[in-house]
Amino acid sequence: MTEPLLRVRGLRREFPAGDMPLVVLNDVDLNIDAGELVAIVGQSGSGKSTLMNILGCLDRPSGGSYRVAGRETSQMTPDELAELRREHFGFIFQRYHLLSDLSATGNVEVPAIYAGVPAQVRHARAEELLTRLGLAQRTDHRPGQLSGGQQQRVSIARALMNGGAVILADEPTGALDTHSGKEVMAILGELHADGHTIVLVTHDMAVAEHAQRIIEIRDGRIVADRRTDVQATQYTEHRPQARRSSVGDSARALRDRFTEAFRMALRAMNAHRMRTFLTMLGIIIGIASVVSVVALGAGARQQILSDISSLGTNTLEVYPGTGVGDLRASLVETLTPGDSAALARQSFVDSATPGVASTVTAMYRNKSATAQVSGVGAQYFRVRGIKIAEGRFFGAPGVDGHQQVVVIDPNTRARFFGPRENPIGQTILLGKVPARVVGVTQKQSAAFGDGSVLNAWVPYTTAMSRMLGKSHVSSITVRVSESVSMQTAERAVTRLLKHRHGTQDFYMNNSAQIRETIEQTTRTLTMMIGAIAAIALVVGGIGVMNIMLVSVTERTREIGVRMAVGARRSDILQQFLIESVLVCLLGGALGVGLALGLGLLLELADVGFSLVFSATSIVAAFACSSLIGVAFGFLPARNAAQLDPVEALIR
Repeated sequence: MTEPLLRVRGLRREFPAGDMPLVVLNDVDLNIDAGELVAIVGQSGSGKSTLMNILGCLDRPSGGSYRVAGRETSQMTPDELAELRREHFGFIFQRYHLLSDLSATGNVEVPAIYAGVPAQVRHARAEELLTRLGLAQRTDHRPGQLSGGQQQRVSIARALMNGGAVILADEPTGALDTHSGKEVMAILGELHADGHTIVLVTHDMAVAEHAQRIIEIRDGRIVADRRTDVQATQYTEHRPQARRSSVGDSARALRDRFTEAFRMALRAMNAHRMRTFLTMLGIIIGIASVVSVVALGAGARQQILSDISSLGTNTLEVYPGTGVGDLRASLVETLTPGDSAALARQSFVDSATPGVASTVTAMYRNKSATAQVSGVGAQYFRVRGIKIAEGRFFGAPGVDGHQQVVVIDPNTRARFFGPRENPIGQTILLGKVPARVVGVTQKQSAAFGDGSVLNAWVPYTTAMSRMLGKSHVSSITVRVSESVSMQTAERAVTRLLKHRHGTQDFYMNNSAQIRETIEQTTRTLTMMIGAIAAIALVVGGIGVMNIMLVSVTERTREIGVRMAVGARRSDILQQFLIESVLVCLLGGALGVGLALGLGLLLELADVGFSLVFSATSIVAAFACSSLIGVAFGFLPARNAAQLDPVEALIR
């Protein structure tokens, strides 16, 4: 004996309802053979729609057995049930359940997308079906532009898209006028004549009389099952066939499903633009904050390091005594220009200069001011990284010849000379020693000192012999070669000077330590402020999750429709994850744009520092946006994928 196409035994369906469950179907036995046109009739609440939902694998029975072409549905996974709905069943709903954002052709194509049918093939078939059903002039119209009868025809075309071996029609004429209802029934008759198995659920006996067989259900039980006088039709049996696809077909199907999910995400975002923007706002603020803070930290670090560089990089300062605050340091007279010359000859030394200093009253014509006079060597300006603005530096001849020449800073120039007056060649009285101005330096950073001090530099030989009258120096500044570590250089300088002095009567300050401390401080501050800014990202992510949960609730019926036509759980999960990631990526792009705009404004405002953006921080911002989209979008997407098709359709 041939196995029935649809076979139900001892079927039971109940729902929780207080203390006692509500039994909707109770001990139902039913066989439906391939090619039959069956009408299931009954009053509202009799269980006929519940039975149809179980037959169409939209719902699962609470007990009993349901087999489709010999396959037990209770043992199937959700994706296997989705395959049955996609490949074998076609649904015609009373309320049409068309997707409002798609055209008639787009609605008809949906089942084929999930079935992996190539785009050109499915489009041609959708056009063919719509033409066959009299909608050749309405293929580009959306559901809102179609009449009820036309929408039902689109629903029928969708049911036939993947073959529709079994067509399940739930009150297909219930929402139509008499004329449209007759047209729909005529179409169902034609489909039956073509060999489709039709299961028709209705409460209208006039509609049921079109069937070969009428099954009456009451209070969850079948009370009558009779044949009518409708003549049986010759048909070609439609049974589920296993789909065969190559690796290429599978890859194309995955691509098509992803493309459809991507388009649906864009349509959903466009349909709720204000909500989408408000969702993005938290991401925009968070990303802009993080990128700006990182750029601010990089800019501040760059500025500070530039300031340090202007004071001399990789330098060692050698002072007499045992350390800062040594009261006997002034009595140490062993630090001499000869030590500086010996250090300058070392391979690890780029340059070295001795130094003495004194505070004097500087005078030019009728103007006077207190100035800091430093006696330095010819290499001092290289050691300190000082640049010339006017004139020249004094060189070795000036030092060796004890010349009375002076290089002044911009503060000294401004104090004694007018903006248009040339100071080069003019003579300034430094205490009791006249000195000819040979150069003016560029403005130096005041980050580590008083920017209002007047500075003047003379050859140390001149300062020692003509101003101070001493043979020892106050300090030696050594610039270490870039290829040598400061620790190694410091050990070598200590060895050399101990050898020359016979004891360690000096101490050193390492500028690299200052540099390292400042870098560490700026990194710590950047991380701390960045962590605060990252909180905005977390808040933005929570906002995305909340809005996506709302979106899932609003689009529950759409989810149900897609599942009814064969969407897998992974398809639904993918669609909502893509939407979440798109929202976050777009928000990330706007956030980066906002940060770049802020940086441009600061640069135009010339506030003294700038934001330094890096490609790494921008790429990290987009990666962060993607992670937020996946992390906070997964729960809503998972909730959408876990929905039961029949529950989603009736919400």
